[in-house]
Amino acid sequence: MHHVREHVLAGTRGDLFVREWPRPEPRYLALMVHGYGEHGDRYAELAAVLTGHGAAVYAPDHIGHGRSAGERVVIEDFEDVVADVHTVAGLARAAHPGLPLVLVGHSMGGLIAARYAQLYGRELSALILSGPVIGAWELPGRLLAMDEIPNTPVSPSALSRDPAVGAAYAADPLVWHGPMKRPTLQAFARTLATVAEGGDIGALPLLWLHGDDDRLVPLPGSRIGVERLSGGTHTERIFPGARHEVFHETVKKEVFAELLRFLDRTLPG
Repeated sequence: MHHVREHVLAGTRGDLFVREWPRPEPRYLALMVHGYGEHGDRYAELAAVLTGHGAAVYAPDHIGHGRSAGERVVIEDFEDVVADVHTVAGLARAAHPGLPLVLVGHSMGGLIAARYAQLYGRELSALILSGPVIGAWELPGRLLAMDEIPNTPVSPSALSRDPAVGAAYAADPLVWHGPMKRPTLQAFARTLATVAEGGDIGALPLLWLHGDDDRLVPLPGSRIGVERLSGGTHTERIFPGARHEVFHETVKKEVFAELLRFLDRTLPG
């Protein structure tokens, strides 16, 4: 097992738990931003790929997620989460001054990462979005229109064609397996609008990864957001048949290779 360091920082809404996968004399820093209902340790394999490529990797558990403080899966304001991610970036920079910083956001983490790039893009060297919740995502509006939000948790089979991924997700005690909560849905709706109105990220290199059989965050809706955010200058790779979590898909080796090629083209040196 690759060595992991643990940090507890003061977040906007209480203790913020952060995992660090260290790398001796890293060439760059990678900050991983996880999705709804999950936690950073689900990306240990991606962290190993990135540390092998020369990165020191950091991953916070967001407010109300994983081992961080807060009522489970309640996010009242995504600006708080963006601020927490910025705090983690500060931790990484203090340990390794002057290195390029890469931000990787999956699903809800893609929304957080997109907003981060709008606010702090000058501090980044690259942005990677996987199945990002940006653009046109109908779920919050549909659920908020109901008097009572149904108790329909994320289906493990929607994550990957690899059944082991769904089984591990279903058995993970740090994953939320209950219904979505109204304050979080309201925050999603507000932040989707904020990102849509927040302008593009200029020349910041952006890689978009998505499965074309993503039923949780359908590809066409994300495309609207990615093209608006990038100004149409992004790199994209769409994986035929892949579901929501391309980093955990049966084609994950191709996904990792695409990611590393992008970083090799993008990072200085």
